This record gives sequence, C-alpha cells and structure tokens, in this order.
Amino acid sequence: MTQIDTAMIMAAGLGTRMRPLTDDRPKPLVEVAGRPMIDHCLDKLARAGVETVIVNVHYRADQMEAHLAALPFPGKILVSDERVQLMETGGGLVQAEPLIAAETFFCLNSDNLWTDGPVSSLHRLAQAWDDQKMDALLLLVQRSAAHNYQGAGDFHLDSENRISRKLAGQEAPLIFSGIQLLSRRLLRDPPSGPFSTNMLWQRAIGEGRLHGLIHEGQWFEVGSPEAIAPTEAALADA
Repeated sequence: MTQIDTAMIMAAGLGTRMRPLTDDRPKPLVEVAGRPMIDHCLDKLARAGVETVIVNVHYRADQMEAHLAALPFPGKILVSDERVQLMETGGGLVQAEPLIAAETFFCLNSDNLWTDGPVSSLHRLAQAWDDQKMDALLLLVQRSAAHNYQGAGDFHLDSENRISRKLAGQEAPLIFSGIQLLSRRLLRDPPSGPFSTNMLWQRAIGEGRLHGLIHEGQWFEVGSPEAIAPTEAALADA
C-alpha cells in the first residue's frame, strides 16, 4: 500500500446553498452531529496517518484560520490563502501546490461526510493506487446509495476501473464523493486564474489515467440546511 501522509481540504467556497447557516460562518464550520464538518474530515485523515493537511480559505477566512489553529490535530495544518480571489477547485489546487511536498496526496471536499466499510476508505484508495496507470483515483458512490443526493450522476466505470463521463441529457450510476487521491502530474500545465478540477479530470480521461473506486460505506451530501437532520439521524444509527 502506498503510504499517503499529505492531504488538501477544499474549504474556500461561499456556501450559498447552506444559507442562512453560512451568514455568519464558513460552510466547513457548520456543525453536523455536534461538530464542524471540517473536523470530521480531519479526524478521518488523522486516523489514516496523514501528517500534513493544506486547507484553502476565502469566505470568512479569519474564522477558518482561528478554528484550524485551535484544533488538536496531531500533524501540521497549513493554509492556502485565497482571500484576494476565489480560485475554484482546480485553481485552488494549483495555488496550494507549493505547500504540497508529496508527489501523491489526498484531496477532500470539506462538506461531504461518510462512514467507512470494513476498511478505511482512505486506506482503500491508497491500496488501489497504481502510479504507473493513474493521475487521479476518485472515490465514487452508487447514486442509489447516496444520502440526500438528487442529481443525475456523474460517471461510468469500465472493466479496468477507468472513468468516463455521462453523456449530456443522460444519467449515470456513479457520483463523485468529494474524496480523491491525486498525483502532482494532474496539475501540470494548468490554465491561469480560477478554474474547475473538471478541466484536469477531462485531460486525464482522454489519457486513460482517471480511475475510480466504489465506496463501501455510507456517504452524505450536506449541501443545504435541510440535509443536516437526516444526516445526523443516519450517522446515529451507523
């Protein structure tokens, strides 16, 4: 198994769909099951042996920095500052790259919660990683098993677990969990300014280097205040 000791948490979004809870705090600090969402992510990373976490900040960045500084995380938490300009997901990765010392690292969205199956999902990603074949390995969720999700899905997998996108106007059985394992190769030759990670994924799809792994536990999309109560109920029963 590849040992992954570095991760990035994407935490710079505006959280508009989570209003009014985000009127006075950034979305990663909205509490679910008694704790800010980003703390759930950091717990999972710590248990997986991650020692360095980079967190990007933009909206209410001072609150985020103060919260992170007060946490008893066993490793280092570094901040990628996007106060001047929100860089979106791909641009945020590129801006944070100087802080990412590892060649392979986890990347997590701060607003998705999950439970693991028999094996930690992060360990499963590390076990499945093949540096010769992959630039990114995405943890994917069966659409039928995704709590609070109402979309049409994102991806298909072929027999070698390579990812392809759904066609316009159609549905797909798998959705992106917000959890992935990345090589720095994915970030090569990026566009300037803000852009979506989808641009980097699309290149990797064309090269056959975007792969997927099916999640074995529960997964929750927590994109609105209405999603919090059913998520807490399901977590209490897990």
